[in-house]
Amino acid sequence: MPDVTFRDFAGALMAQDDAKAGSVLETLMGVDAATAAAGVSFFQAEMKKSPDFMMKSMEMRGAVEQRDEAKLTELIAACFGYGPEAAAEAATTLLAHYA
Repeated sequence: MPDVTFRDFAGALMAQDDAKAGSVLETLMGVDAATAAAGVSFFQAEMKKSPDFMMKSMEMRGAVEQRDEAKLTELIAACFGYGPEAAAEAATTLLAHYA
């Protein structure tokens, strides 16, 4: 299990600590700082747009537990705004953390 989890990401968002939230994404998904920061911004914007967004983001847990890399890639793209290649790489890295 990784040193940080999405619970840490959610806590950082609630504390309005974007730098910490970005750091969590860097660790979990293996993205660089700029990509992580963009993901944090995208996530926050989507949360404000739709009350259903949080449920979508929570589906990532099930995708990780089921080891469903395709679904996880889709959810990472939808939740963090990453393009297909970046989302696929992030999904692979995330699944490796939970291997």
